[in-house]
Amino acid sequence: MLLSIVIFTVLAALVFDTINGFHDSANSIATVVSTRVLSPRAAVIWAAFFNFIAMFVFAPRVADTISKIVIIDAGDPVYIYVVLAGLLGAIVWDLLTWWWGLPTSSSHALIGGFVGAGIAHRGVGVIRWEKVFLTVKYIPLAPIMGFALGFCIMVAVYWIFRKWRPNTIDAFFRKGQLLSAALYSLNHGGNDAQKTMGIIVALLVAAGYFSPDVQLSLLNPKTLWIILSCHLAMAIGTAFGGWRIVKTMGMKITKLKPVGGFCAETAGAFTLFVATHYGVPVSTTHTITGAIIGVGSTTKFSTIKWGIAARIMWAWVLTIPCSAVVASLCFYLFQALLG
Repeated sequence: MLLSIVIFTVLAALVFDTINGFHDSANSIATVVSTRVLSPRAAVIWAAFFNFIAMFVFAPRVADTISKIVIIDAGDPVYIYVVLAGLLGAIVWDLLTWWWGLPTSSSHALIGGFVGAGIAHRGVGVIRWEKVFLTVKYIPLAPIMGFALGFCIMVAVYWIFRKWRPNTIDAFFRKGQLLSAALYSLNHGGNDAQKTMGIIVALLVAAGYFSPDVQLSLLNPKTLWIILSCHLAMAIGTAFGGWRIVKTMGMKITKLKPVGGFCAETAGAFTLFVATHYGVPVSTTHTITGAIIGVGSTTKFSTIKWGIAARIMWAWVLTIPCSAVVASLCFYLFQALLG
């Protein structure tokens, strides 16, 4: 019975990772599609490839942060249901916001779900709040970093290429966007796939298969399958693409040209690189949205559709508490069914 639940929960985690890739594909491809540098199908394949190979580039520090958000008692098998309820909370919120066309954070949905289920099981004392607050701190910080970098890079590009003809600049940055989209997708895969890896590690610690101090590594046969499967699931999800959110991210916030797309993706990639290096599970959605707004604001603030941006920001605020509530309800349902 225990093994069956563990297997089911691992599969649920990989489903979440696939939905994460599907939901967040807009982050990687919205700018390159909206500027018509790549067709939608070519863009998602490009992004999926770099999502997958990110496992060879980044150390699993984000996974370690996620796996230690809830203090797990390996002797208490109920923690398996905590992980499962947390995943279900995140999946439900992700699907709802995908249907509404809102680019919310799958990362924050997962963290909110895990926290909500943990509190439902043993109260607030079971949460390592310093790790939660580290994530919460980056809710405003990641888009601000993306905004500032996007703005500065765009201004620098304007100045450096001020004597170039518009057609020449457009042709140059169409090629440049292939590089910037690849860099963004690489960093997106490096940060987001690790979150599901951390959840699976937490599950296997709760089930008694791993010790609490286990380290994820491509060189460790016991953890290799976790890294491979999570990156593959994210790549598959990205390849399917969430077109509703692509439209919101790439076409509704502001109108982008290839030069703007390049600057936004470069700013987002740098922000994600710093966060992943330090093990911070940031929102790739928040980051790229901030970068797009930063680039758009270099012309006129009036070019930004602030109504759309406000809707997105409200979704950011609501993600952690809403997914936590759904996850806690799922946990209470499990308790009732199990007696």
